[in-house]
Amino acid sequence: MQSPSDPYVRVRGAREHNLRAVDVDIPRDCLAVFTGVSGSGKSSLAFGTIYAEAQRRYFESVAPYARRLIHQVGAPAVGEISGLPPAVSLEQRRSAPTSRSSVGTVTTLSNSLRMLFSRAGDYPAGAARLDSDAFSPNTAVGACPECQGLGRVHRTTEELLVPDPSLSIREGAIAAWPGAWQGKNLRDVLDALGYDVDRPWRELAQEDRDWILFTDERPVVTVHPVRDADRIQRPYQGTYFSARHHVLKTFAESRSQTLRAKAERFLTAADCPVCEGRRLRPEALAVTFAGRTIDDLVSVPLTTLADVLSSAGDGATAGVLTGDLLARIAPVVELGLGYLSLDRTAPSLSAGELQRLRLATQLRSGLFGVVYVLDEPSAGLHPADTEALLTVLDRLKAAGNSVFVVEHHLDVVRHADWLVDVGPLAGEHGGRVLHSGPPQALAEVAESATRRFLFDRSPVAPRTVREPSGRLELTGVSRHNLRGVDASFPLGVFTAVTGVSGSGKSTLVDALTDELPGVGRLVRVDQKPIGRTPRSNLATYTGLFDVVRKLFTETGEAKARGYRAGRFSFNVPGGRCETCQGEGFVSVELLFLPSTYAPCPDCHGARYNPETLEVTHRGRTIAEVLDLTVEAAAGFFADTPAAARSLGALLDVGLGYLRLGQPATELSGGEAQRIKLATELQRRRREHTLYVLDEPTTGLHPADTEILLRQLHGLVDAGHTVVVVEHDMRVVAGADWVLDLGPGGGDEGGRVVAAGTPSTIAASGAGRTAPYLAKVLAGA
Repeated sequence: MQSPSDPYVRVRGAREHNLRAVDVDIPRDCLAVFTGVSGSGKSSLAFGTIYAEAQRRYFESVAPYARRLIHQVGAPAVGEISGLPPAVSLEQRRSAPTSRSSVGTVTTLSNSLRMLFSRAGDYPAGAARLDSDAFSPNTAVGACPECQGLGRVHRTTEELLVPDPSLSIREGAIAAWPGAWQGKNLRDVLDALGYDVDRPWRELAQEDRDWILFTDERPVVTVHPVRDADRIQRPYQGTYFSARHHVLKTFAESRSQTLRAKAERFLTAADCPVCEGRRLRPEALAVTFAGRTIDDLVSVPLTTLADVLSSAGDGATAGVLTGDLLARIAPVVELGLGYLSLDRTAPSLSAGELQRLRLATQLRSGLFGVVYVLDEPSAGLHPADTEALLTVLDRLKAAGNSVFVVEHHLDVVRHADWLVDVGPLAGEHGGRVLHSGPPQALAEVAESATRRFLFDRSPVAPRTVREPSGRLELTGVSRHNLRGVDASFPLGVFTAVTGVSGSGKSTLVDALTDELPGVGRLVRVDQKPIGRTPRSNLATYTGLFDVVRKLFTETGEAKARGYRAGRFSFNVPGGRCETCQGEGFVSVELLFLPSTYAPCPDCHGARYNPETLEVTHRGRTIAEVLDLTVEAAAGFFADTPAAARSLGALLDVGLGYLRLGQPATELSGGEAQRIKLATELQRRRREHTLYVLDEPTTGLHPADTEILLRQLHGLVDAGHTVVVVEHDMRVVAGADWVLDLGPGGGDEGGRVVAAGTPSTIAASGAGRTAPYLAKVLAGA
């Protein structure tokens, strides 16, 4: 039994994912950093074991309903954990934020600002005081009735709906109509209503054209379809709806991205004519504070908002509310996010920005005695911003909390009080705690992949900078905070785009298109998920699954049973387990927490029904093949060229530890990006290609970064061009050309402050990047 005064969290027998019955002791009330290569098991220990157990105990402490959920979600595979305080998790995994979710809603700063306008705003003479909800575009009392609080309205025109008026309706004049049977049904209904579907569209009366395209009526008529002579012709009741109704309904309600994109082609978006894009009712927009409406204040950077609030606030109520707002804005600005505005939509934020917003919110929560478990809080941070992050982590610790951080950034690792190094390698070659103690003691652990990078301060070896074969010229780029920016990207070399968060790096590289002379082919490799449900995985995304299913259909057993390739797909009925519909997991809805996934109670994660699993290829079922790691599968499929090529590309980018059927929901942004890169590498393109990667080393251990860089530099050596947005100064030091943006974020950025070779940038002293790059080049 542990002593009540024992200052350690003690984990015994952790077996989650690849952990090998791990025992580890971690002191409370300190900054403990978990390190190790990607897939070594550090997240399994920090999140899958320690945080999951804290969450399980929380469930057990509440209602019987919640205790029932524990059995569905499952408890972590661990013998015992003692000394574990309540835990707060701040992961990189994003929920599914909507366009109504914003910086203001994530931080709850919007609530406080609305309260300020409600209680201390300047109202027009005779106007009644409004409740705070009236200042929110997300409520019925606040939203502009014309655009429902979105600020934009979508309209359509005859020219958009009917691009070729020389065609008749039967020939497909109404391009916006749905295809297949539904389109034929609408044509037959129009015919039954007495409209001429065989005359060219332009010859129809304008009144008829307007009714067909824009009516809100929904007439029902009896349709006598004209079909082939050998088919039964039965009359049916058909309902007509206009082309505008179909397009607007599809765009607003369809869950299919393809259908939404098709509908969008027939729409124009414009600011709402009633609220002029300001999203609120006139009564709310008539109230001001410090001479500005709430719409004015949510659209300015947080640094500007803080200045406005500091210079206002006469009166007791206003003083209290502005003081609270300023205190809550301060940590957001401190974490390098002062360039954001409250109305910036959540989907437009990076995972790192979202996590830091939540971290800033926690600083004001006043929690004491909890363990914060953070997932790479330095992701997307320039070295200058990382210093502010360390100050914030120290403040959380000083408030009486434990801070457990999964991290690769060496400055954060060096700042730790305690280091837990997991490894030595990834997947089945990892899962052991190599070191748990002060960071300096890691120097004695020969097996550690982290040791070399943590203690090696030798200067970067001099290298010959490649000569460009040409240049891509961007002129007058004006978007977000870029105002008329000119930039030159050399072709045939490795270019790094640097700058603090919000300086305009991603916006600038987004302006690179395949229409620019000299590009040839453009490939963007981002960190967006390869899928949002367990149905999408590594094998399906890379096309490897098609090869595997073909191999199974060619087995004697499959031929004898008449099984085709669809039988071995978990995405269609037939061979899949119907309880989970081939996902291997069932979604567990939690009323008071985000829904989560639990293994299917029937197939236990295998995804297939028992009959399908009776077919084997070289002694393995389809489920067992999907459970192989990339490394193991490379050996298993060594004599199958199509599979070997895909697997070889995945090995080349350091993903040998992932399982073929690993659900997309379990992959980090960095892993998703490397899967996309591997998919691209296996295509063997010969023409010149411009590869654009946004922070490719995010989530990568320095050892994994070396593997990735080997591939990227290999692409350049093969005659292609690589452009990376990057914060890792070791990557920047190995580039041929650097474009540094800034000098600050938001309105203080958006300019190219320096351009040249890494040594030129470091020596120039211009911009925020130069001193950090100089330090790395010198090995300081």
